[in-house]
Amino acid sequence: MKIGELADQVGVSSKTVRYYESIGLLAEPERTASGYRDYDERAVARLRFVRDAQATGLSLAEIASVLELKAAGERSCAHTTALLERHLAELDEQIERLQAARTELAELAGRARRLDPTACTDPNRCQVIAAAEAPPDRRVALQSIEEKQG
Repeated sequence: MKIGELADQVGVSSKTVRYYESIGLLAEPERTASGYRDYDERAVARLRFVRDAQATGLSLAEIASVLELKAAGERSCAHTTALLERHLAELDEQIERLQAARTELAELAGRARRLDPTACTDPNRCQVIAAAEAPPDRRVALQSIEEKQG
């Protein structure tokens, strides 16, 4: 099958297929007499695996490491499990940070609803967002949010 047919069958773009070939995730296929790539069902299965592994959050480098183990005839289950557990721990940490940020933003929104807009006379800052007046733990949370936002 041609590259477009492979891409359509798996649900990726032809450009993605070419990229995966260029970095070694997908073997370069045989070519037809006219020079077109000619993929087989093994390419479909491999490309589906790469797509599905990416959907779990694995990076292309991590996917390559799993495929390298497979190519060497080794079992990849323990390695894959360790990768997934690491991603799960990172996701849990991110959720904690987001929950802290949400709590802070909800408190600021509540504060904003209680403030009198006519009392805002500082030309350099908004009274709703006054990190200097926040307790130390809030300042740390605000600083953490600002650092994450870059």
